[in-house]
Amino acid sequence: MHSSSWSAYVRSGDGKPAKVTRELLMRVLSYARPYWSHLGGMLVLILISTGLSLISPLIFRNLIDVVLPAKDLHGLLLFSLALLVIPLLNGLAGVIQRRLNATVGEGVIFDLRVALFSKLQRMSLRFFTNTKIGELMSRLNNDVVGAQNAISNTIVNIFTNFIQAAAILGVMLTLQWQLTIVSVLILPLFIIAARQLGERLRGIAHRALDYNAQMNAHMNETLNIGGVLLVKLFGRTREEEGRFQERAASVRDVGVERAVIGAAFFVMIGLVSAVGTALVYGLGGYFVIQGAFSIGTIVAFGSYLGQLYAALQGLAGAPVDFSTSMVSFERVFEIIDLPLDIPEKKDAFVLNEVEGILEFENVSFNYSLDDTKLLKDVRRYGKLEDVGAVLSGSSEPQKNPATADGKNRPEQESESATEEAETISQAREEALSDISFRVEPGQLIALVGPSGAGKTTMTYLIPRLYDPTSGVIRIDGHDLRDVNLTSLSNQIGMVTQETYLFHDTILTNISYARPHASQAEVEAAARAANIHDFVMELPGGYATVVGERGYRLSGGERQRIALARVILKNPRILVLDEATSSLDSESEALIQQALKRVMLGRTSIVIAHRLSTILSANLILVMDRGRIIERGTHSQLLAKGGLYTQLYETQFKKLDA
Repeated sequence: MHSSSWSAYVRSGDGKPAKVTRELLMRVLSYARPYWSHLGGMLVLILISTGLSLISPLIFRNLIDVVLPAKDLHGLLLFSLALLVIPLLNGLAGVIQRRLNATVGEGVIFDLRVALFSKLQRMSLRFFTNTKIGELMSRLNNDVVGAQNAISNTIVNIFTNFIQAAAILGVMLTLQWQLTIVSVLILPLFIIAARQLGERLRGIAHRALDYNAQMNAHMNETLNIGGVLLVKLFGRTREEEGRFQERAASVRDVGVERAVIGAAFFVMIGLVSAVGTALVYGLGGYFVIQGAFSIGTIVAFGSYLGQLYAALQGLAGAPVDFSTSMVSFERVFEIIDLPLDIPEKKDAFVLNEVEGILEFENVSFNYSLDDTKLLKDVRRYGKLEDVGAVLSGSSEPQKNPATADGKNRPEQESESATEEAETISQAREEALSDISFRVEPGQLIALVGPSGAGKTTMTYLIPRLYDPTSGVIRIDGHDLRDVNLTSLSNQIGMVTQETYLFHDTILTNISYARPHASQAEVEAAARAANIHDFVMELPGGYATVVGERGYRLSGGERQRIALARVILKNPRILVLDEATSSLDSESEALIQQALKRVMLGRTSIVIAHRLSTILSANLILVMDRGRIIERGTHSQLLAKGGLYTQLYETQFKKLDA
């Protein structure tokens, strides 16, 4: 049995092989439709190869029975040349078939990856906050490759083995039908042997992959810079060596077990084949002695017998291989079929000239999860994300009771660290409740409130990262759900507290807002963000690579590059979190100067942490537990003596304007 039939590690959600339905099969074959000509060519080559493989045993029969007894040198030369030409032709057909096979396989991989990536690009932020990145990578890599295997390998192998088995059986029946029946009678032994040891090998292979995952996860946790630092600071070098030794020993032991069982498996398969061969040669020898047929015939029959058993063995393993490939296709189709959380209407309105009027009307929102829009859990043997606890060795991930009901709101935790913990908990069912306000063009709205009050959640609704649970958000009178998403994105610039930079050059990171912007335009944006002078002092200038997530730069430098990116975009509406608590005073001053330039003349929604921003705001919205509880100017709010006054006394007053 093929090794892929017992080492496959992708299973359906309940751990069972996929159910191959007619609908699933037709959908799978639809991905082969663009490659029918290639598959047809492969089928022709399979027929040619099968025909050539049938000729060689007949040549041996004629050599033994006719040419050699007759001492026919001319016939000997012709048959010898034929034995040379046939492998050459077979090899040529194999190369062409491999090229066609690779074209189909890589083409299907390309089609599936593009379809998956395109779908993922249109999924909402909610989807990504509730999906492991490792699972998405597995779908794009392992499942896509497993899926194409169904078309380019499994289906082709089934056809190949079936054609070969049928052709060989036909020839064998013409040679001696009694021997043919005897040789086929041992087929049930093949199936029994394959199932008995095959299932055991599958279990061992799964354990081996799990042990490898635990060992790799341990290395991944303890050999990165953070892990190494932690181990050394707490003096746990010997303990980690011991843990690694245990995991490596498990990998070693299961490897030995798999080798022994694997050897026994193939010995048993070999014995079954030997039984058939012994019966055929024993009975065939009897027929030769009786003069029923010649020595050359039994030699040819034995050669066909080896080919027949190889084909039957392949067919015996085909159902497992095929169902495994179907599981991969199901995993791919699951993403393709996911409903969009943020759908775009076909006739969506395109925002061109925007004044910048922003309006929230009775907007409420919660982070409740809809399982139909998320991926199902998949048991992936040997994957790091399948390891529950790396150090303690727990095999099952521990669920946090506080988040098990789907009411966790990780998106809300990006509030500034400068906000002190409140005595009143912000935990609640709804993230936002009945939010209503209006921003006129060019106005500045400051959002203030305790950490977790819903400020960041509100800003995420403006570029439609989420849709409100109820209520309406409008830009220039247009409901955001009626607006073309690309045109909406073009009109909104957002700078989050956690700045993200690609592992690329400063020029690429800034020009991501406008890929075709000129060098002069990029530099102008950088000057407005107070980062140009710093960039020019770098040895590589704008060609300097910032590193993974921009880690080669300081926090202030990353924020100013992010500001330059937004300035280059030149949006009409600006949404930003101006948190600067973790920055030094010089970086903070540079960013504050840049922010004033960025906000000038734009409609701005700012999660404010600075008194200077609050004082310059046209309207201050004070939020608590997902509601706007106060609104007005700085002086108006102070006069009320409410939550804003408390925040002013505990936070804003401490910071220089």
